[in-house]
Amino acid sequence: MRLGSAAMVTERVERRLAAILAADVAGYSRLMGADEEGTLARLKALRRELAGSKIKEYRGRVVNTVGDALLFEFASVVDAVSYAVEVQRERAEKNADVPLDHRIELRMGINVGDVIKDGRDIYGDGVNVAARLEALAEPGGICVSRVVREQVRDKLDFAFQDMGEQQVKNIARPVRVYRISISGIAAARAALPLPDQPSLAVLPFDNMTGDPQQGYFVDGIVEEITTAVSRLPHLLVIARNSSFTYKGQSVEIKRVARELGVRYVLEGSVRKTGNRVRITGQLIDTATGAHIWGDRFDATLDHIFELQDQVASSVAGAIEPKLRSSEIARAVRKPTANLSAYDLGLRALSHFHTLTPEGSREAIRWLRQALELDPSYSWAAAFVGLCRNFQISQGWGELSGEQLTEAVTLARSALAAAKEDPETLWMAGVALAGLAGERAAAINAIDRSLALNPNSAQAWNAIGWMRCASEPDVAIEALKRAMRLSPLDPYRWMFYGGLAFAHLTAGRYEDAMGWVDRALLEQPGVLAMIRLKIVLCGCLDRRDEARRWLARLREAQPGLTITGFKEFASARFLSPKALDFYVEGLRKAGLEEA
Repeated sequence: MRLGSAAMVTERVERRLAAILAADVAGYSRLMGADEEGTLARLKALRRELAGSKIKEYRGRVVNTVGDALLFEFASVVDAVSYAVEVQRERAEKNADVPLDHRIELRMGINVGDVIKDGRDIYGDGVNVAARLEALAEPGGICVSRVVREQVRDKLDFAFQDMGEQQVKNIARPVRVYRISISGIAAARAALPLPDQPSLAVLPFDNMTGDPQQGYFVDGIVEEITTAVSRLPHLLVIARNSSFTYKGQSVEIKRVARELGVRYVLEGSVRKTGNRVRITGQLIDTATGAHIWGDRFDATLDHIFELQDQVASSVAGAIEPKLRSSEIARAVRKPTANLSAYDLGLRALSHFHTLTPEGSREAIRWLRQALELDPSYSWAAAFVGLCRNFQISQGWGELSGEQLTEAVTLARSALAAAKEDPETLWMAGVALAGLAGERAAAINAIDRSLALNPNSAQAWNAIGWMRCASEPDVAIEALKRAMRLSPLDPYRWMFYGGLAFAHLTAGRYEDAMGWVDRALLEQPGVLAMIRLKIVLCGCLDRRDEARRWLARLREAQPGLTITGFKEFASARFLSPKALDFYVEGLRKAGLEEA
């Protein structure tokens, strides 16, 4: 029978066997929430990079990109795995010096299967399985199916870890999953050696309150626990700023141990229902992965600080069981018993960490509200002075006489009230040195802070800056101690700047230049570092380079002169010896006298 022209003809579907690679950006929603424009720009750059010459070298193609998801097709499974490994290796190298909470890290899944081609797109079970494998991968990791592993095991020299049978979404049968060993392909950060004394990192706790807006509350609890544990004798505790770079990530304990140089890690979670809170924690030996302690603590919010003390004491007992209870007892100075004021203080801290003019203004606004609720909140009083000092050093406008008087008065009152609170002591000391030129009182306060808490990276940083002009080698040791206590600190540019300042006053200009360049790589907009760079260029007779940096400084501080700088610096934080170095360097760079 002959078919007419209107008869239906079954269209043949084009099928082929392919290696499929699915990828997405780990923590994409969190990254977008923190910085939409910056994350989008980095994602676009990553797409261009992945679609460049490398994928052609491995005879693959980009099938689709939607949001943070990417789909690739390869004719060879060996090419697909080789491409994935090389991309992850390069991503690890590029991310090595990027703060962990700003990294663009990919998760990848690879499968081999029959696919249906529709234009440029591909569909089918093989694609779906690759997507499910990607969801099982860690940030920076690669998961593959059994068929992939079988086809490349004798052709590529990568280690595969068997994850067993996995039941994944929308796939009827279990999938045998293998993880490519990242330790064998990633460019790892140089491992820090373990210190002689026990060492601990308190990781960010999981927010199980059901409310993302309560993240600041959870972080505050962890910070208080970190402070309490750090006061225990013979225990090196990594600073909160370094530990919190792992926030929002699923991290391998051995990686934390390697990057922070610690033997023990404390992790846990916080739940809050109404007026009740539950904290769970477990202490892990990073050498063996064994859980050597675990417990949970329940209390009402009225007793939250006592709850933190219980956790601190239990962790200390697990690390040093031979210590008597009297040797591990601590006198923890609580900032305030008023939880509402405490919440306001935590909010202020989060704004200050943005290092922007708006952030500092917002921090001071929240701190004033906290002090209205609790005038005895000495931590908040000292913090106002610290914010004002940073505003001045950054050139974010002149303080009025009223603002300056308020900040100095608050710092002095905090210093008088906070005899046993190490963080309040060092902040008040920095404020008095910077705002009132009271260097002797500042040094006494910071020394007292370190006696109470020798594990405070920021206090070691503060005393290092104070000693730079008079005792540069002592300052260098203090600043190196700060770096050891908090090796991944987002504020490590302060440590680098202090080291530059100390080497400057010691007459070691080349060493100083190396450190200030590192500081400017971290924070190119900090005026204190730009001024120091100009001074060093002048000392090293790099006139052209000095003039380029001076032009940048003039943009931020128009009308700056030698006379104006002397008035600004001598009344606040520079000693006469250090001021001479600065004036001579700025003069050589070409800054006008008046």
